[in-house]
Amino acid sequence: MENIEAYTTQRTYARLAGILFLVVILIAFVGGSILSRVAGNGTFGEKSARIAASERLYRVGLCTVLIASVSSTLLAFALYATLRPVNRLVAQLAMIFSLEDSFLALIVRMASFVRLHLYVSAQANHAMTAEQLVDLLRTIGATMENLGGICFGIGSGLFFYLFFKSRYIPKFLAALGMCASLMWAGLYCANLIFPEYDALFQDIYLPPMALADIGTGLCLALFAVKAPATAIQAAPA
Repeated sequence: MENIEAYTTQRTYARLAGILFLVVILIAFVGGSILSRVAGNGTFGEKSARIAASERLYRVGLCTVLIASVSSTLLAFALYATLRPVNRLVAQLAMIFSLEDSFLALIVRMASFVRLHLYVSAQANHAMTAEQLVDLLRTIGATMENLGGICFGIGSGLFFYLFFKSRYIPKFLAALGMCASLMWAGLYCANLIFPEYDALFQDIYLPPMALADIGTGLCLALFAVKAPATAIQAAPA
């Protein structure tokens, strides 16, 4: 029975890996096409004028490419789960190298958002003052925070999903955590397209996430987790 379950799980991850291969390629192609179409060719001034005129569409293209980079992380794990029965150590090594590429890709995406900020700022003033340099550094920090927020939301959602399946905490609390994590990741992604609504987004995603985290912390601190019945029976007297 255990072998059948392991085989079924392996086939599930294999299908997921196959789908992700196609999805990542398609999303990356669409995002790259949007970026190249908006920016076009020419001098810095010509590019900055076109990008500033279609800033929202350019942000959508950047977010599309970002989704491809994040999906590559899930693809690396799906491939690891598929190939682990063949050679666990080699599969782990392959996943590590793939995750390193995904991490570096996120840095590249961050640089793209900062470059967008420079293109838009160039329309107002070609000379960078000290105040503009501080604003640039603030943009770098905000972009990295948004990318980190997306990754945190995905990871938190997976943790709460495992809590939901294991029933280590009340199921309604785990469900709240999953919804809050999904909202967290989604609004951080939306903040890359609509940065002017940052304060509004925080008012939406912070309360449910805080409630889920505090409730989970109290449950784990007060009640810990219950050991499986089989493990209790097998424990020595």
